[in-house]
Amino acid sequence: MLTITTTRRRDLRAEAHHLNPVVSIAGNGLTASVLKEIDLALKSHELIKIRVYGDDREARAAYLEQICAELDCAAVQNIGKLLVVFRPNPELHERKPAPASNGRRKPAVAKADFDKRPGRPTTANAPRKTLAGAPEQRYRKPSAGSSRARKSAR
Repeated sequence: MLTITTTRRRDLRAEAHHLNPVVSIAGNGLTASVLKEIDLALKSHELIKIRVYGDDREARAAYLEQICAELDCAAVQNIGKLLVVFRPNPELHERKPAPASNGRRKPAVAKADFDKRPGRPTTANAPRKTLAGAPEQRYRKPSAGSSRARKSAR
C-alpha cells in the first residue's frame, strides 16, 4: 500500500474535486473485472473516483483497503459513497523528445510596419466598425450602485 503525505493528500483532494467517478462497484461487489478496470483507470489517469452503490459503511471501507492493498495505490479520500484513490504513473510525466529538425529555420513572419509607428491604432485600441443601418448606441445609465455620473448626462 502506497503512503502519501498530508499535504500531498490535500492537493490530491483538491484535484479530485471536479472529477467524475470512472468506476462503479455495484451489487456484485469488488470482483476481478472491477479491479482490472480500476487498474486500467489508474494507469491512464493516476487519480480516480470510484462510486460504491450500497449503504454499508464497513463494506465501503473494506473495498477501499482491498483496492489499495491489491493495486498498490494510496487512499486519498472516502466521502459518502465515493472513494478517491491515487497511484503515480511516471510514464504520464515523461517528456517526449522533440521531433528532429532538418536544419532549416522557419521564415520569420513579417509584421506590418504601420503598427510600430506612433499614433497609429493597434488591433487592441482600433475603433470598431459600425454596421450600416444599425442604430447608434444610446447612452446607458449607470448601475444603481454607481455614484459616478457621466459628463454627457449632465
